[in-house]
Amino acid sequence: MNGFCHTFRAGKSVCLPILTKFFGESLTMRIAFFFGFFLLVAFASSRAQSAMAMSTEDLQLIQEYEDTLGVLSFAILRDTSPAYRFASCKQLIPTLVKALKLPNSFSYPFPQLDGISIQYPADSSFRIFTWQLFVSDDDYRYYGAIQMNASQLELFPLIDRSQLVDQPESAILTNDHWYGALYYRIKDFEDDQGKGYLLFGLDAWSFFRRRKVVDVLRFIQGKPVFGQKVFESRLTPDSSLWRHRLVVEYGAQASVHVNYDEGRQQVFMDHLIPFEGPEQAGSVMVPDGSYEGYRFEEGRWVHIPKLFNQTQTEPPREMPVLEEKKNKDLFGRPRKD
Repeated sequence: MNGFCHTFRAGKSVCLPILTKFFGESLTMRIAFFFGFFLLVAFASSRAQSAMAMSTEDLQLIQEYEDTLGVLSFAILRDTSPAYRFASCKQLIPTLVKALKLPNSFSYPFPQLDGISIQYPADSSFRIFTWQLFVSDDDYRYYGAIQMNASQLELFPLIDRSQLVDQPESAILTNDHWYGALYYRIKDFEDDQGKGYLLFGLDAWSFFRRRKVVDVLRFIQGKPVFGQKVFESRLTPDSSLWRHRLVVEYGAQASVHVNYDEGRQQVFMDHLIPFEGPEQAGSVMVPDGSYEGYRFEEGRWVHIPKLFNQTQTEPPREMPVLEEKKNKDLFGRPRKD
């Protein structure tokens, strides 16, 4: 962006040749001042919560750690060298632990850290850090940690063992035997066993196929446990198929939605059908334009095969569109033949 650049921590000046060209130097300086002031206020307010909870020294130190983590996470995502990606990932882990060991670090939101997903449940009892490492076209590895909401660090590292899980939809796993994913949403629920959390995540999986995962997290005797038999698909009135987590596999070129709708209070996802993909990939699953989902009923998530059933008693038009074009040429004029 050659016409508009800014760097706040380094204290560099703002360069605005484009605004100067259109508005003149005086007005441009006013715009620059107010725009810069607005961004600085926003930047400061995003750290206000942590400033109240952490000492000045610890706050400065965790911000320095955040700068380092930002560089490392960018390298993990963007560097073309596998060796540098691995080295950056290896260095990121102890750096993050050092940052989280600072007293009251849970209150620090890491607002400038874009390369790592940080998700909180509604009760803010914990937060989950996850990130993805690209190894090859058919090998993606996931890393993460759960930090509990406590003044002193209580941290559970997440060790990705998804390649060793033969039947992920029926497995109960621990933090050191985790089905790795990049989480993008947490939804809490409560049943007769207490508080549970749905974790929505992406698993890049392979070159031709992707996966969306809806895992179940509970804390049992203070430790995280993943997967529980809460997803029910009714096969007949007397029989059901139960899943411990949902694994939705689809073609890598498809855009598939799996999330939670707060308004309808249900999990929703694209309904998938087989599609003949590239010769090397074979058949893959793609959306057909309809949606299915799960609704929480009587302590379980019950499968809803079709979320929307909309019918029309009358056609949207009184006559088909092509009827109006009969006996007319390409430009809509009456035919002479």
